[in-house]
Amino acid sequence: MPLMTSRRHLLTSAAVLAAVLATPFALSPVHAQDRPIHLIVPYPAGGPLDVTSRALAESVQKTLGTVIVDNKPGAGGNIGADAVAKSAPDGLTIGLAATATHAVNPWLYSKMPYDAAKDFEAITQMVTVPNVLVINTERAAALKINSVADLIAYAKANPGKLNYGSGGNGSAGHLAGEMFKQRGGFSAVHIPYRGASPAQLALLAGEVDFNIDNLAAAAPNLSSGKVKALAVTTLQASQMLPGVPPLADTIKGFSIDTWWGLVAPAGTPKDVIAKLNKAFVDALNAPETQKRFASLLAQPAPSTPEQFDKLMTAERAKFEQVVKVSGAKID
Repeated sequence: MPLMTSRRHLLTSAAVLAAVLATPFALSPVHAQDRPIHLIVPYPAGGPLDVTSRALAESVQKTLGTVIVDNKPGAGGNIGADAVAKSAPDGLTIGLAATATHAVNPWLYSKMPYDAAKDFEAITQMVTVPNVLVINTERAAALKINSVADLIAYAKANPGKLNYGSGGNGSAGHLAGEMFKQRGGFSAVHIPYRGASPAQLALLAGEVDFNIDNLAAAAPNLSSGKVKALAVTTLQASQMLPGVPPLADTIKGFSIDTWWGLVAPAGTPKDVIAKLNKAFVDALNAPETQKRFASLLAQPAPSTPEQFDKLMTAERAKFEQVVKVSGAKID
């Protein structure tokens, strides 16, 4: 090969290679690529958000390749969510968006490291988990409280005599309790504890009368008969707790359940979001995934990116009012 032809061939090859290396990953198909995807979970390992994320990560290996779950807990989920927001929008880093990180914290924290409305692209909702209004069984029998209407009637007739527990000021249980009091038109004393487990123990010991708890957390005590379920907080009755009416039957429109889903950094290309959505929605619809989630009392709720974005927007508006009424604030 003549020298000039050889040099021209090498220069052309180098130019092509440089162009390939300079092309963002996001422009390539998201299909079992060689580089792993990192899924940031802003909560500790072992909880329901972490366990469902790991189950889903396993389910998409054939379409997306390796998905590594990274736990980045702290500051009520803000540390992990901020890590997602500040990642490159290339499809290689996604994160878990939860009720706290994307609906409650923007109103609870005086200073936020990220903008929940602007710094993320929705991929899909993952699950919805009902909260449940539970009362100490012995206390319910003593006060003849067998329904939500009974509880409200007793509270109105005996102002300040009922109390409820939660995992702390600004926690999901606290805000749900304040919304219940506000919408039900009664008063009850809020007693915050250092976490959901101490609040459950307080309910069992009779230190508090009722809690609004996550169904997954309340299930063991419901099974033992130590606490009694008066209502679920979803708009409709839950198939996971047959025979228990929705609180909305008594207080019209009452809804305050727990949800989480997947998001990517803002600016992630639409075609990448679409491919991620398809892979995760297919996995969420798979019978084996639904069976695994059911064992965790988590109901798969796959959606389009637009539907999940709409949900998060509506939830932020709802919790803005709930947090304001509760007076909770974290500086």
